[in-house]
Amino acid sequence: MSVISATDALDTRITRGSRGYRAITVALFAAGLTTFVSMYSAQALLPALTESFGVAPAVAALAVSVTTGLVAIAIIPASVLSERFGRTRVMVTSAAVSSVLGVLLPLSPNIGVLLVGRALQGVALAGIPAVAMAYLAEEIHSRDLGSAMGRYIAGTTIGGLVGRLVPSAVLDVASWRWAMEAASVLALVLAVVMTRTLPPSRHFRPQRVHPRIVGANLVGHLRNPALAILFGLGFLLMGGFVSAYNFLGFRLLDAPFSLPEALVGLVFLMYLAGTYTSAAAGSAADRVGRPVVLLGAVVTMALGLAITLSSVLALVLLGMLLFTGGFFAAHSVASGWVGRLATEHRAEASSMYLFAYYLGSSVAGASAGVAYASGGWPATVAFIGVLLSVALVSASWLFGQSRNRIRTPVRTDEARDRREQ
Repeated sequence: MSVISATDALDTRITRGSRGYRAITVALFAAGLTTFVSMYSAQALLPALTESFGVAPAVAALAVSVTTGLVAIAIIPASVLSERFGRTRVMVTSAAVSSVLGVLLPLSPNIGVLLVGRALQGVALAGIPAVAMAYLAEEIHSRDLGSAMGRYIAGTTIGGLVGRLVPSAVLDVASWRWAMEAASVLALVLAVVMTRTLPPSRHFRPQRVHPRIVGANLVGHLRNPALAILFGLGFLLMGGFVSAYNFLGFRLLDAPFSLPEALVGLVFLMYLAGTYTSAAAGSAADRVGRPVVLLGAVVTMALGLAITLSSVLALVLLGMLLFTGGFFAAHSVASGWVGRLATEHRAEASSMYLFAYYLGSSVAGASAGVAYASGGWPATVAFIGVLLSVALVSASWLFGQSRNRIRTPVRTDEARDRREQ
């Protein structure tokens, strides 16, 4: 028996096509849905919040930034709790608490109370993304991890889409409060689906939890250059993505387009591109390698962003389609790569990637408000362009490192491991 087949025979993790694989991917798909419906439903309501509370667009945008910012801050503590109390327990608790908070948010009497509530919801939400990637890496066979991760990311794309379309549709006939309530009730239903279908962990083993141990684990991941680059990419790509969608609606409502709010809400259908590309990129990464797919996805984002500078509506929409598809492909590959590279303490590695990811959403999303206020959409594109330029350099470094390894002769088992990475 060969080394590869012997290794696979000893690996009892779930493989694609089995009943367990279907159960896990359905549950994690629902987890992605409920997380992103809750997190980004406010993004479609930013113009309405600006008008209702009489605040500037940059202040309204905090309804998104404070949530993602608190997700970033809470995500590492949530992953640590999962090491002690279990992956599924943390995910279920997170879904329940965040859903209840979401149902209460539309009762906010002013923008201050709304922002505090959104911040608390961010803390509660952190448990799902903090644990989901580590859970998949532990339960799914490594050769099928990219595909499973792609399905989870696909759930986040549809969650982001539904979380924006539902309040946009309700906003056309009712106030922002009813629009937010509709999205919150939907998130609650999805949380119930996730809870009822999520299989228990079979390969999780509780770990000692101590600040010194956790700190050593985090530092250990940062010493891996490839992991450090992937963490940085999470910040850059998510920061650019959220910045674009935070202010695209304001641009389409203004001249020369002057679109009605109902049509502006339909722009979020672009997320369907991400639903396809995230799953396709995960499978492609398993076949041809993560560096190639990641670099191509970042280049696609940059090309799409440049096209949005056009004053022709069709070209703006085409640019956003490319930008969106490229983003979710890159995120799918990068997140799956983190789970593959971190052979130990996966929860901390996944949480560090997501810490950077949501920190980028919060910091860059808020900073883009300053750019938009000073120079409109062109200034916003320039700001995002700087982020993508650094991302291109980072992805190129990873690509170069992979080419160098391929040129170096290795044993069969080592070659297999490097292809998987």
